[in-house]
Amino acid sequence: MTARGGISPPSAPSTGEYEVSVRSPGSIPRRGALPARAGLVDLKSVRDAFIFPVMISRPAELRRVRLLLREFPVVCLLGARQVGKTTLAGQLRDARRGPTHWFDLEDPIHLARLSDPGLELRPLRGLVVLDEIHHLPEVFPLLRVLADRPKTPARFLVLGSASGDLLRQTSESLAGRVAFHHLEGLGLPEAGNDIDRLWIRGGFPRSFLAASERASRRWRDLFIETFLARDLAAWGSPVSSTTYRRFWTMLAHWHGQLWNGAEIGRSFGVSHTTVRRYLDFLTSVFLVRRLPPWFENLRKRQSRSPKIYLGDSGLLHALLGLTGREEVLSHPRAGASWEGFVIEQVVRASGVPRRDCYHWTAHSGASLDLLVVSGNRRLGFEVKRAEAPRRTPSMASAFESLGLERLEVIHAGTETYDLAPNIRALPARRITRDLPRLGGRD
Repeated sequence: MTARGGISPPSAPSTGEYEVSVRSPGSIPRRGALPARAGLVDLKSVRDAFIFPVMISRPAELRRVRLLLREFPVVCLLGARQVGKTTLAGQLRDARRGPTHWFDLEDPIHLARLSDPGLELRPLRGLVVLDEIHHLPEVFPLLRVLADRPKTPARFLVLGSASGDLLRQTSESLAGRVAFHHLEGLGLPEAGNDIDRLWIRGGFPRSFLAASERASRRWRDLFIETFLARDLAAWGSPVSSTTYRRFWTMLAHWHGQLWNGAEIGRSFGVSHTTVRRYLDFLTSVFLVRRLPPWFENLRKRQSRSPKIYLGDSGLLHALLGLTGREEVLSHPRAGASWEGFVIEQVVRASGVPRRDCYHWTAHSGASLDLLVVSGNRRLGFEVKRAEAPRRTPSMASAFESLGLERLEVIHAGTETYDLAPNIRALPARRITRDLPRLGGRD
């Protein structure tokens, strides 16, 4: 069932269907129609929205969003472009009983219908989906009024691809009434534990499921071009696409290293505060992640700079000009790429909130790739691109200095074995099965 002026996305089968759409700047999105031949297209030739159906189930994400919608009148689903937010919302709609009203705010017709949002939204009952909510920021005060009505006649699922302004606007207008859920790319369980494919291609569904390595790379190249050509302007960035491409590419070479704004700023001929704004923007649209430092009163001098990781290993490889496995493995940044990828899988498999995740780096050279501080527990994770890692002085120093309960050394081999008391070598492909849950979502 649709709202007046709203449309619903294509029905998704129960096994899960992803939607990936690419539009040229200025084109009118057209949802609901499959192209005669789903293929990769050049950015210049794109005229309409293309929908590529693929079959991967994300039941944990659906369960989480359903739970939040039962408990909150407004749920904000955040994530990068083309990560599957619209499709997940469509699956949720198809599984629901009762009316669902859908507004795609990138469609000028839908946006025009919401020129007076109170007139359009106030009579609705059931679930109301507002896709790409950043196009209508003035709706948030109205959502507060609608959320406070007796018996909650309607619940609102808002979808967004840019976190900074969206989080601020919802927090200011909807405090206590809104829940947030961040939709990531595919993880190991959703990828059938195909760890090499997921690492090389990344977690965007269309990239992961492409027919070949070259097809996957073309999709990622197109994603980058579309972001630079369209999304920068749509989100109001005053910085040119050329500058952001240079910066994004530089971050790819900086992946896994401590942030040094002064050095990066010198290479651009701008101040460290300027490049920090570039970094903040890419972080706000879920394309870059920062891992904060852990420091405390130890005898060792410790770094207080965050580590920088690109959010998706597939986009990292595309920005480095790499296509297949052999190219990635022969590149100098292969170890850093593997580190960032594994850290992300560990965080997701363990269920810990990202606010509890840190890196630890001492000036003496000792370091820990991932430190999880959960209540009184401290657990460490070290990532090695090796088949049979050994205990190192750096591991021993981190274990002792930080008072770790356990240290897991995640590696590229196939065997699980003890390196020392409470220090274990664990294959990356067994993260989901053998890594204990440290946190969880109801």
